Amino acid sequence: MKELVINGQGLGLEVVWEWAHNPGKLRLAEKAKKAVRDSHAFVGQIVKGSEAVYGVNTGFGLLSDVKIPQDKLAQLQLNLVRSHAVGVGNPLSLPEARAAMLLRTNTLARGNSGSSLALLDKLVEIQNAGIVPWIPEQGSVGACGDLAPLAHMALVVIGEGQVWFEGKWQPTETAFRRAKIKPHLLQPKEGLSLINGTQIMTAIGALVIREALNLCKVADIAGALSLDAFRGTATAFDKRIQAVRPHAEQAVVAANLRALLLGSKIALSHKDCGKVQDPYSLRCMPQVHGASRRLLDNCVSVIETEMNSSLDNPLIFMRGTEGEILSGGNFHGEYVAMMMDTAAIGLSELANISDQRVQKLINPAISGLPAFLTADAGLNSGMMIVQVASASLVSENKVLSHPASVDSISTSADKEDHVSMGVTAARKARQILANVRYVLAMELLCGSQAVHLIRPLKSSPRLEAVLSEISRVVPPIFEDRVFHHDILAIEALVREGKILAAAGKLG
Repeated sequence: MKELVINGQGLGLEVVWEWAHNPGKLRLAEKAKKAVRDSHAFVGQIVKGSEAVYGVNTGFGLLSDVKIPQDKLAQLQLNLVRSHAVGVGNPLSLPEARAAMLLRTNTLARGNSGSSLALLDKLVEIQNAGIVPWIPEQGSVGACGDLAPLAHMALVVIGEGQVWFEGKWQPTETAFRRAKIKPHLLQPKEGLSLINGTQIMTAIGALVIREALNLCKVADIAGALSLDAFRGTATAFDKRIQAVRPHAEQAVVAANLRALLLGSKIALSHKDCGKVQDPYSLRCMPQVHGASRRLLDNCVSVIETEMNSSLDNPLIFMRGTEGEILSGGNFHGEYVAMMMDTAAIGLSELANISDQRVQKLINPAISGLPAFLTADAGLNSGMMIVQVASASLVSENKVLSHPASVDSISTSADKEDHVSMGVTAARKARQILANVRYVLAMELLCGSQAVHLIRPLKSSPRLEAVLSEISRVVPPIFEDRVFHHDILAIEALVREGKILAAAGKLG
């Protein structure tokens, strides 16, 4: 990515993914600069007046009734950031932290937060220098926004905390000195504007959903390979069957499977075998993979809307030079939390059905293939424990799929009495995503070995291209070895998009 213009709107999954993994330079749109200037000027008017306005000249949460003197307002914001930086646990990955900072910059650029243009310029300067904040992933309940982790991001803006810079973690002060960046001096409401929002859950969620949509296609590839190796039938993917139950995603999956299996010599070899129906895990891929796609597709519009929203509290609304400040609840992460719980279910089902296909391949009574896909079963255990590992991940996913969004808890002396647990939902979905990658890698390992056992018959051109990609890193198995390395090698192919690329364009 060369340059990304920030205007408070227009961010999507692809843009955020690209920025998170291949950042370029940010630039604020002129329209955004004007909106920021106008709302900040209005905050200046409030500061000069006597009216108590939450977040500008009052305390926070239960302390919102405490009026703060004008000469203490800068200290109020500094204290807020420092006191809220209580996150714990592992840091967000660099892509997640980049995405979170980008999203926070975008929401402030909408001009509803009252932040100064100097703060926006500082956020841009930090990101353009390649500095990435250290943000611990635990500590947010998802309302009032992701306060604790975002406070660690805000520390960086004021020259405190830790950052990733020039290939290592270091104190922000050191990185700023090397990059010739000066810390920002917080003005009224700016500390609150930096930490009051859903950017952590949304950043994690955006990257999870974007990869999950690709994993849906990988699941189609792995399933098609398993079906061909099983010497199953593609009859269940006929257009007419999908047409009388017209879920769009089901039709897309069926079309993918037909395309992937087209021209298979393995399929031709058993054309007249008399087999009527395959097990559900093979026959019902359009229905199951399609349902997972529907859930994940539903997440996209919610996540992208959240990326381009004003999320802190209170919010400023300008009409010409006149403004009004309103308290509300846009910081509440329920939308994202529910979507990430939904994504967890959709992803888990991809792994559930994949594991069942592996079980069919390794079972000689069902597949007609050598037991555990090894030529000398007994002396060799073959894919026996590969499937056990797959089953362990599938079972773990079932636990992780319990929704976080229904598990509210009261906080801040019962002032903030309903929360979303959105970061927890996003983190669970992220772990499930990683588990699904491994399960699909295990299925691809088993499917490729199964095809090897029925050589010289060849699969379809598209699946043979996938098999060639796999064979570059995983040779055929003639005797037991440490299959851990094979699983990791194929998982890397999945993660890096090489399995998808080998299979060609899919819906």
